[in-house]
Amino acid sequence: MDRSQKQELVASLHQTFAQTHLVVVTHQVGLTVGEVTNLRRQMREAGAGFKVTKNRLVRLALEGTQFQGLSSLFTGPTAIAYSADPVAAAKVAVTFANANDKLTIIGGAMGAQILDPDGIKALATLPSLDELRGRLVGMLQTPATRVATVLQAPAAQLARVFNAYATKGDAA
Repeated sequence: MDRSQKQELVASLHQTFAQTHLVVVTHQVGLTVGEVTNLRRQMREAGAGFKVTKNRLVRLALEGTQFQGLSSLFTGPTAIAYSADPVAAAKVAVTFANANDKLTIIGGAMGAQILDPDGIKALATLPSLDELRGRLVGMLQTPATRVATVLQAPAAQLARVFNAYATKGDAA
């Protein structure tokens, strides 16, 4: 890799960090190409990304971003998982790490907040942004449905009363 390619990679990583809300730093020792491909596919499906990194270049790319505090984690065979959704990358990384002991989560950051491995695992248990939006919409629709039911109830009761009088009159 020559100097211009390294500069392009640093610029690309810097731009990725600028557009990301969550970065998970992992150690990946002994993962096969098939396993890494599977992990990348799972990340893509969740709206996240996974990249094996060169530590020195990532430290350069972190400068001037909100994730600057992560630079001490980049030692050894590292890779990063990142996503704009504050939960997606953590969910996939933790799920994969639980199933495969060759991937170890060593830390991460959500914005400027540095997280340890337990913090990443706790973050992975939270519902995703789409799930939260769905719940919020459901909560907002429930009161409207109840109001409509309450407003329709008196009219329905009147209709039943009139129907009862009508059937009573027919029977007499």
